[in-house]
Amino acid sequence: MANIFLSSAYNTYDQDKPYTSLNTPELNDIITYINEEHLDELLGFLNAFTPISTAELDNIEVQLTRVYAEGLELQVQAKNTESSSTNAQDHPEQSQAFFIAFPAAITHPDELQIQYIALKQKADKKLGKKTIKLTKQVFDVQDSYRVSKNMLRLELNMPTLNNTNGTSNPTSVPINEAGYAYLFDLEHNALIKDTTADNIDDSKNTSRLARSHCYYTLRKAWQTPTGIQAWVDVFLHGNTPGGNWANSLQAGDTLVTKREFPEKIEHLRDGQALLIADETSMPTVARLLELWENPTPPLVVSVTQNAADQRYFDTVKIRSGIDGSITNRIDSNSECTTKNTVKDNFTVLPIVTDQQCSGQHLASLIDNTIGNYLIDQPIKIDKVWGALEASTVKALRPMLRERLDLSRAEVVIKVYWRQD
Repeated sequence: MANIFLSSAYNTYDQDKPYTSLNTPELNDIITYINEEHLDELLGFLNAFTPISTAELDNIEVQLTRVYAEGLELQVQAKNTESSSTNAQDHPEQSQAFFIAFPAAITHPDELQIQYIALKQKADKKLGKKTIKLTKQVFDVQDSYRVSKNMLRLELNMPTLNNTNGTSNPTSVPINEAGYAYLFDLEHNALIKDTTADNIDDSKNTSRLARSHCYYTLRKAWQTPTGIQAWVDVFLHGNTPGGNWANSLQAGDTLVTKREFPEKIEHLRDGQALLIADETSMPTVARLLELWENPTPPLVVSVTQNAADQRYFDTVKIRSGIDGSITNRIDSNSECTTKNTVKDNFTVLPIVTDQQCSGQHLASLIDNTIGNYLIDQPIKIDKVWGALEASTVKALRPMLRERLDLSRAEVVIKVYWRQD
């Protein structure tokens, strides 16, 4: 398998071509981040823009090595060789470079995100996948309330748009997708409050504007005669820009989104799944459970700082969002099945940390919790989806791949937030 990547048929990257280097200090951090958190996208670029097939992707390692003004340099190696950049430099015969061109050249790293997104959109379209949308949406706030000790639910509405001929124009809010994320424009609401309030609290305003946008997951959405109703659940933890923004919202406020991002959950359609969530990804897991079509119910690891927030899943009913059917939560001592043989009970393994916990320590805690459960319940985990803090994700991925003997494609653990 290794030799196929040395074939001249794949050698489409002319490294002697004078591509324009971008010599700025922040590029090293950007490259490291993409290699750690966006490997699936790099593999997608190879699949879409090179002769490497989908089947061959499972047998290679890919690494972003350079960013030029004109595009990206990707280094590819067979999995049976060491995958470090050092090895690639010392043994060039075991690796091969590919050049993936941007839709338009950039002149500064600040422009990289725009071209990277455009490249991903182009690749996803070619591969027939859902992709990022750079779409502005406007929601109206109807209400807000706590659904657990530290989880605030925003009830939102998006009125149906009427065409000039009087017919309704359906909105693009996804009703049957789990983990669909919106990039909310926090600055939009701060600016409105600045112009309408004479006695605004400057200290709170400064905190809110410390970050101008933030991703939040669409917890649930459904169609009504007057438009789309939606929930967005926001975890409130300390003095954070997103938490302050959510707390400040009142009925009648408008929310503006700048970008939309679908979650990668296709691999969960069959096999025994393990779902891992902290407070930031609980909304995704809750919607996953409501839309669950896999015949085997998942195992859920729920990590919270406060024991009271474990109650978030108490009212979540598996498959309650499919075809409008509602099923009752089944306790661990009983079992029920629906007409299509999908079991209606799922198991939650709670982990309460009592304080903010991340990195190697939390990763080991999660890994040990799963290991102890599998000793008592000898099931075979086939697929994993999770979303946690960045340093925890980095430590946990290799632990679970080793413990569960799964491939990179079968262990999808996303970064939903960063400690800093």
